[in-house]
Amino acid sequence: MTEPGTSPFDLSGKVAIVTGSTKGIGRAMATGLSHAGAAVVISSRKQDLCDDVAAQVAEETGNETVGLACHVGNWDDIPPFVEKVHAWHGHIDVLVNNAGINPTPTTVSDMTLEYWRKVFSVNLEGPLRMAQQVAPLMRDGGGGSIVNIATMAAYSGGPIICAYGASKAALINLTKSMSQEWAPWGVRVNALSPGPFSTDMVAGADRLSPGFKEMIAGGTLMQRVADPSEIVGPVLYLASDASSYVTGDDISVSGGMQK
Repeated sequence: MTEPGTSPFDLSGKVAIVTGSTKGIGRAMATGLSHAGAAVVISSRKQDLCDDVAAQVAEETGNETVGLACHVGNWDDIPPFVEKVHAWHGHIDVLVNNAGINPTPTTVSDMTLEYWRKVFSVNLEGPLRMAQQVAPLMRDGGGGSIVNIATMAAYSGGPIICAYGASKAALINLTKSMSQEWAPWGVRVNALSPGPFSTDMVAGADRLSPGFKEMIAGGTLMQRVADPSEIVGPVLYLASDASSYVTGDDISVSGGMQK
C-alpha cells in the first residue's frame, strides 16, 4: 500500500522488467516506468540494441536502467535471464510481458505448424515461463505486479492475424489463471489489450494489405491509431499501487473498440 503523502504511481525503489522494450509500445512503457522512478530492465533479443536503448532511457529520465538480452521464445533462456535481473538489485517488483510477434501475417488457410508454434512460443509460452520464474521472487519480496500485454484482436480475430489473435486470447485466459493462483502471494496479474497503435507490426501489416491502418483506425470510436506514449498511463496504473485492488482483469486501451 502507498504511504500517506506519496503518490500511488511512484515506483521509486522498484525494479521493473519490460520485455520487447527496444521499440514501439515496449520502449514507451519502459520509459514511462523509469520516469516514475523504477530501475528498468530493457530487454529484447539483441544485446547491443538493449544497451543502446537502456542508455537513452537513462539519459532521458535520470534513473538507472540496464540492457539485458533475452529471446523469450526460447524456454531455457529465461531462468538465467531472471537470475541476472534478480542479482542486479536483489528483487523484482514489476514484470511487463510485452514481447510479441506476428511475422509475415498469414491466413488460416495458409497456416503451417512451424509458423503457429513460432508465434505461440513468443506470445504465450514466453510470458508463462517469465512469470513462472518471477512470481516466486515477488512473493519472497512481499508482492509485485505482472502485466501481460494482449490485444483487442484476441476478441475479434482476423484473417491475417489468426495465430497472433489466438495466442493473445490464450494469454488473457492465462492471466486470469495466474491471478487466481498467485493472489495469496501478493502478486497481482493483469492484462492490457491495446487497440491500433503506431508500431512496426501495424506498419508491416499495412504494407502487406494496403489500407489496413485506415481500416483498424475506423474500428475505434476515436477514428485514429494511437501513439505509443498513450500506453504509458495504463501500464503505470497496473504496475503501481494505484491499482492495489485490481487483479485478474483485462483493460482495453483501444479508443473505444468493443470487446
